[in-house]
Amino acid sequence: MAAQNLLVELFVEELPPKALKKLGEAFAHGLAASLKAQGLAADEAAVTAYASPRRLGLHLTGVAARAADKAVQSKLMPVAVGLDASGAPTPALLKKLAALGADASAVPGLKRAPDGKAEALFLDSTVPGATLAEGLQKALADTLAKLPIPKLMQYQLEAGAQSDDPGFEPGWTTVHFVRPAHGLVALHGAEVVPVQALGLQSGRSTRGHRFEAATPSIEIVDADSYAAQLRDEGAVIPRFDERRAELQRQLAAAAQREGLVAIDDDALLDEVTALVERPNVLLCHFEEAFLAVPQECLILTMKANQKYFPLLDATGRLTNKFLIVSNIRPADASRVIEGNERVVRPRLADAKFFFDQDKKRTLESRVPQLARVVYHGKLGSQGDRMERVRALARSIGQQLGGGEGAALADRAALLAKADLLTDMVGEFPELQGVMGGYYARHDAEPEAVALAIEDHYRPRFAGDALPRDTAGHAGLALALADKLETLAGLFSIGQLPTGDKDPFALRRHALGVIRMLIERDLPLAVPDLVKLALGQFPAAAPGVAAELSSFLFDRLVGSLREQGSSAQEVDAVVALRPPRWGDIPRRLAAVRAFAALPESAALAAANKRVGNILKKADDGAPGAVDTARLVEPAESALAQALASVAPVADAAFERGDYTASLQALAALKGPVDAFFEGVMVNAEDPDLRRNRLALLARLHAAMNRVADLSRLAS
Repeated sequence: MAAQNLLVELFVEELPPKALKKLGEAFAHGLAASLKAQGLAADEAAVTAYASPRRLGLHLTGVAARAADKAVQSKLMPVAVGLDASGAPTPALLKKLAALGADASAVPGLKRAPDGKAEALFLDSTVPGATLAEGLQKALADTLAKLPIPKLMQYQLEAGAQSDDPGFEPGWTTVHFVRPAHGLVALHGAEVVPVQALGLQSGRSTRGHRFEAATPSIEIVDADSYAAQLRDEGAVIPRFDERRAELQRQLAAAAQREGLVAIDDDALLDEVTALVERPNVLLCHFEEAFLAVPQECLILTMKANQKYFPLLDATGRLTNKFLIVSNIRPADASRVIEGNERVVRPRLADAKFFFDQDKKRTLESRVPQLARVVYHGKLGSQGDRMERVRALARSIGQQLGGGEGAALADRAALLAKADLLTDMVGEFPELQGVMGGYYARHDAEPEAVALAIEDHYRPRFAGDALPRDTAGHAGLALALADKLETLAGLFSIGQLPTGDKDPFALRRHALGVIRMLIERDLPLAVPDLVKLALGQFPAAAPGVAAELSSFLFDRLVGSLREQGSSAQEVDAVVALRPPRWGDIPRRLAAVRAFAALPESAALAAANKRVGNILKKADDGAPGAVDTARLVEPAESALAQALASVAPVADAAFERGDYTASLQALAALKGPVDAFFEGVMVNAEDPDLRRNRLALLARLHAAMNRVADLSRLAS
């Protein structure tokens, strides 16, 4: 039979929406990979995944009814073990052949081939290709067992269910799956492939939309008609990506009709796509009085609790209009709209109540209560933590913004965690910091303090905005202090990330510190910050500072490479352990420009050679160069070139022009090459040797101020 397209569908009860996308992809690609591995489909066969609230499916092109036979060579045993002195098969060989389905008649056809030091016997045989029914049965079993199911359910199979399992008993056998399964479709072209899964026998019948399908049962004609039949007869868009695109189109169109923009939230879009078989977007309203509540609260409650899409105006401000996504399309949608407007009202009223109640107390009045909130069993209360963050913020604020920066950072640090004790943050923990900013403004705190409180958790995730640069740099000072205190505290008690486990998000905190230091070009030295942070934990072991520094440098290397810098460039810059990270982008750019020079390869190799010579030297630390002992013309020429080039490179380095500093070194290529061709560094005369080592030490220092150029040597 010619190859035909294959359809497999598992019909189930409503799947968990947050897991649907992954489940659909895993189901389709797991089946396809297994069928391809068994030779039933070509590697280039096209895979189409289906995933809707009540189904997982696969469409695979060019599937064979039977896989091609495979030639297999099986290693049996060493010749000395399998054949006796006369060449007759031993019992061990006959037993091995029997296990492979052969007998003594196969002995003359066995092959001999070297296997290590000995010679072994090999049996050539042909393994019949699997039928599609066999291959699909195996693929189903393997794929269902490996699905990324967040939480298994168990249920008993109904009477009439079927299974090849000898222990199977309808009505009593328990099945473990993400949701109870009620149907299995398997079609090869128009023919049903006889397979079983989860107590279900394959067929061609499925069901469409719970309420809007044209018929209760849909008989799928063939594999290629599945999507069209579900759409036309079942009122279902089975492909996740198509349903998502249709939802996105409807949201944009509905928002545009109002002159507004629907909130951009990919996670919400995926979740709602997983909740509906065929989306129908409708416009709703709520009372404008609720807009007095901070928009973050209203947006969060609409998105998290109701799965609604708030509408924003051109300035990004929330309006009293929002979009809902219905799973039905009634001729008159007014009842659906009214119902959703009625449901959202108490949610918004709760948010308004929390906000109004919270404003009755100042943030400062809540601060003493932080002493009763446990932060960590070994690190004390939130009150203890607040004092540590406060000390760090004052010091960093002083460095960044002088007395004003220290005072504003101190005030912001005092109040930053107080919103944890408010009703609003108790209901919506995601709003911590944000609500603190609102309450600080209500308490007439300086705007810089309110912004610092609001921003001090930033950046919360990759790509998130950094703290705004407020008066005295208070926001940056507090955000750095908060993250450094977390890192230092948890490192001090040995709570380090391991493998893929990072329960306290320390990698994220480290990347936040890195981004602030680099992107805001802050004049802060990392060793000083580490010392300052660990100073808040006097019981920390002596080696913790080195551990924390290495952790930060490791995260720095990873971050720079992810941003496109090559491993060589990053290694060259980071090898010097520069204390200030704000100038690292300029150092990388300088190294990149230097590497493009024709002289760079030779100078990098020479620098590596110089470094190795200096490491091996046992003459002690090189002193100053004695010009009277420069007896060879090549070493005199190198000393003169250094005297000319080094001041230029150093001046460029001091003014932060790292590119010019490195490019000035290009003039040293000729003298350096001549030196290594004509001068013996390890001269027998100890004074000459020390002087030449001193010259090389001066060269090495001049070449490695911006980066360790030896790391560029191939």
